[in-house]
Amino acid sequence: MSMAEIDEQLYKELIDKIKTYHPSDDFSMVEKAYKLAVDAHKEQKRKSGEPYIIHPLKVAYILAELELDMETITAGILHDIIEDTPYTYEDITRLFSEEIAALVDGVTKLGKLSYTTKEEAQAENYRKMFLAMAKDIRVILIKLADRLHNMRTLNYMTPEKQREKAQETLDIYAPLAHRLGISKIRSEMEDLCFKYLNPDAYFDLAAKIQKKKEERDIDVILSEWFSDYYMQKRLSGESRKSFCECSFSIFIHRFHHLKKYFSQNRMKNDLQNPEPYQEPL
Repeated sequence: MSMAEIDEQLYKELIDKIKTYHPSDDFSMVEKAYKLAVDAHKEQKRKSGEPYIIHPLKVAYILAELELDMETITAGILHDIIEDTPYTYEDITRLFSEEIAALVDGVTKLGKLSYTTKEEAQAENYRKMFLAMAKDIRVILIKLADRLHNMRTLNYMTPEKQREKAQETLDIYAPLAHRLGISKIRSEMEDLCFKYLNPDAYFDLAAKIQKKKEERDIDVILSEWFSDYYMQKRLSGESRKSFCECSFSIFIHRFHHLKKYFSQNRMKNDLQNPEPYQEPL
């Protein structure tokens, strides 16, 4: 399958997804955005070597999974147009609407914020700044979808850049998704952060689950793994904090109870005599 055919397939999948929840059968605006983005990004490549258009299509698909309106989907396809191509705010307004141009411009402005600290108080300031700068909450949703797809393709970046982006995502984007009630995006972001910030722990847990998934109940595996990892390896305070703030999709609901338990006992220098863990009802 050629790259052009892949692009067309992704676009078809996007339209099919929108059809599952949107009452309109008029996709002319989305199609117009797709054709413009294909042309505007035609000379650009991702770090993976793939045509750049794959990224905005994937971002738009994530937005469609959230069942967002046609304007947001369109802006998702166009979200890098103002920043990375000769097209301007005025061009997008003329070709589409001022509403869509404002969404694209809002995403561009958020992308220019520079995150330089790991301090929790400062991270909270960045999150507030994001919310304040976005006059339309849909700008945040597009930015979250953009970051999620970038995290999914983070394996093409250098290890240093992987850790940098993962930490930024954990500190800024995942909490924003949580604040907006988008647990699907939050949990996947945290899973991916876990993978890049604690690769040994991530692959250790993945291997244990793979090995025992047909033999043992997953809750037993999780409980044993958490206990072994914290009590025997005795992670440093910062590593413990980073790990506790990450999740892994397989944790299901027990993760939240375990996280609270270990946060209360393991992170208070109470490793010698922790309170007994009570299974949630």
